[in-house]
Amino acid sequence: MIEPLVLLPGLMCDARLFHPQIDVLSRSRAVTVAPVSMGERIEEIASGLLDQLPHRFALAGLSMGGVVALELIRRAPERVSRLCLMATDAQADTPQIAAGREDLIIGAQAGRLEEVMRKVVGSDTLAPGPQRIPILNGLLAMALDLGPDLFVRQMRALQRRPDQQGALRRIKVPTLILCGAHDRLTPVRKHAFMADLIPGADLQVIDSAGHLPTLETPKIVIDAMQNWLEARHRLD
Repeated sequence: MIEPLVLLPGLMCDARLFHPQIDVLSRSRAVTVAPVSMGERIEEIASGLLDQLPHRFALAGLSMGGVVALELIRRAPERVSRLCLMATDAQADTPQIAAGREDLIIGAQAGRLEEVMRKVVGSDTLAPGPQRIPILNGLLAMALDLGPDLFVRQMRALQRRPDQQGALRRIKVPTLILCGAHDRLTPVRKHAFMADLIPGADLQVIDSAGHLPTLETPKIVIDAMQNWLEARHRLD
């Protein structure tokens, strides 16, 4: 039986973040986009998802979705058959970063969500080129549809998120780590760090992508994910 695939979107994103991948990958397996919106702690979000997800599944998360994915595999390693981490970070917020989120929360609560989102994911976090502005506009559309209340909950969850560095060495499933060379939010060095700690992890740096590779370089991501989904379990 072909394992289902669960996709976890990033901050203020929904299924539109993975639209190109869903279109192709759903032809051969069940694909679910699970929201990372239920709770003000990563642990709470993960616990709620485990009650709803299939018994065993392949798991891919981008940005905040990757943070939740790491908590899911930490809590229920027997249920995750393989793992894909994209544009994400296994480390907890530093006190400075956590404090900096407060101004963003205040701005969103004051009705300035679009302005705040432009600060969080600016054009300099994506690869240069004509597609940069349309992709950012798509991100803003998702954020405005989801609304400021969710932004506040997700910011709180990121502020309080657990550090997963110690859990990385215990991951024993085929793991793909994807990152964009132009990603300033979660730079390549953070992904190389995760790849060094996860046994047998495959790190792929996409030269023509930034923080949203699923939309910036959809075919490259699809090809990488297909290879990951078809890879045999080679770990001891």
